[in-house]
Amino acid sequence: MTMFTLPAQITCASARQVLQIGLDALKGGCTGLDFSAVQQLDSSAVATLLAWLRAARAQHTPLEFHHLPANLLSLIQMYGVEELILPHHRH
Repeated sequence: MTMFTLPAQITCASARQVLQIGLDALKGGCTGLDFSAVQQLDSSAVATLLAWLRAARAQHTPLEFHHLPANLLSLIQMYGVEELILPHHRH
């Protein structure tokens, strides 16, 4: 598995750039996104995760999320998309 560590911030201000970083990583063969360095996030992170999953499915590439922060897990549950995201979560 090729792992890519995401930047420290995934907020509305940075979501477009972080989305592109992740998409580029997927195109480069990445199959795992590591959230261990993420320190600041908001609800745009949930939309970004969903966009990465759509892109991975379109490329027929498996994708796993590693070290999702507790506040992101709370947002995922609040928005009711845990069925879409959490099967891809690896601790």
